[in-house]
Amino acid sequence: MTTALPGSDRPLRRTLGERRIALVAWRLLVLQNADPTVAAGLAEFSTYRAHPWRRVEHTMDSGKRLFFADREGLHREIARLERTHRRIQGTTADGRSFTALEPAVRVWVLVTLYESMTAMGELSGAPLGPAQREELYAEFRSVCDAFALPAELFPATAADVPAYMERTIRERLEYTGAAHDLLFDMLRQAPAPRRLGRLRPAWPLLRPVIARLLTALTLADLPPAFRERFGLRRSRSAGALSWTLHHGARHVLTRLPDRLRYRSGTDGDGTAGRATTEEPGTDGAVPGAHLPRPRRSGRGTTRRARVETFFRQVLDQTGDGYLTAADLQAMAHNVCWQLELSEDREAQVYAGFDAWWQQIRSSMDTDGDDRVSLAEFSTAVLAGVDQDPAYLEKGLHPALRALFRAADTDGSGRLGADEYRVVFGSSRIHPAELNHGFRQLDADGDGEITEEEFLAAFTAYFTARGDSAAGAQLLGRP
Repeated sequence: MTTALPGSDRPLRRTLGERRIALVAWRLLVLQNADPTVAAGLAEFSTYRAHPWRRVEHTMDSGKRLFFADREGLHREIARLERTHRRIQGTTADGRSFTALEPAVRVWVLVTLYESMTAMGELSGAPLGPAQREELYAEFRSVCDAFALPAELFPATAADVPAYMERTIRERLEYTGAAHDLLFDMLRQAPAPRRLGRLRPAWPLLRPVIARLLTALTLADLPPAFRERFGLRRSRSAGALSWTLHHGARHVLTRLPDRLRYRSGTDGDGTAGRATTEEPGTDGAVPGAHLPRPRRSGRGTTRRARVETFFRQVLDQTGDGYLTAADLQAMAHNVCWQLELSEDREAQVYAGFDAWWQQIRSSMDTDGDDRVSLAEFSTAVLAGVDQDPAYLEKGLHPALRALFRAADTDGSGRLGADEYRVVFGSSRIHPAELNHGFRQLDADGDGEITEEEFLAAFTAYFTARGDSAAGAQLLGRP
């Protein structure tokens, strides 16, 4: 097996970079999450129910980093994935232990990506020939080799992939809660995608239509063995929808110039640009960077409204109405993902957010159930900042210091505007609001943010009784 990273003119990068790959993205997620270990990790550690779109973005993002980077970038992304997966382990409700580092699981996740590329051709009426499949698979394996997984776990050749898929579906996969959510429930509750733009107000009307279409498309496109094993029906209308979308997309996109045919970052020839990410607190911004403006319910209540908004929109990453260790770990993960930190600096971020969780649990979990409700959180925070001037220093400040030092990529002790934008910017935040937030942090107006300015602004967000203080406006104008 070759060990050279595929060149920018090779089929692997062109196939992954083509916009049509989005049509099989949900199918890919269903297959991956039908693995019981993947599903267990998601149930325990993921925020996919509350933030499904950023889950899709993360999957595509990681693929971009793996398959469109140079050899150094490839190894950096593999190391990052391994550090992340090392933290995903535990025991399921029925007593089975799981770890995301299980080799067979990692091979399944990788091979399903290759299988989805070939499925894209088959579903569009232009399947790859045997020689093309072998070429594509050889390039794919050249990237997979860098994971140092046992070679015998992979199908030996492209011709062996269908048998591997069928065997794994019948012997290992389960109809997990995550797979069911992806097929039938998640999109019916999903928030508006960040790219919806001016159509965002229409999302409540669009959502049920899109959910039905994507469910039908995915059911039609899943491997027959998967549908057969789990009793999923492919209706005639779903088959017609699949044929129309896949064939139509092929006929349209293959006639477009490369700049329109391929996703940004691949430049048509497969050349990758810098990856962008999206899983922090609000679809692309690091948790805490941008919040909806608090609703006022009466004089003197804006502080409580800000605290409750912070809980709902930033801290409650899983969207279940409670804070747990998983919520704070997700926030740390999002920071690290955005910045591609070294192992030591990544550990510092996780330690900062873990310290915050320990403070939250010890001071707010009044019923001892290892989770904190909105009422417990808001009551404890407001009482804490009123009674103890050092209250925020015991939990929030260590996490903020870790975030600041991670964002300070040049080690200057200050955040410039560019560093700030990398961490806090996203397409959902208007540039004017982003600039406003930066100015609120930059108390002395010198164009840079010190660590103390950073802490002071967030402190004011929690402690200011009105909206006139600069910190109260940190996350949006009142």
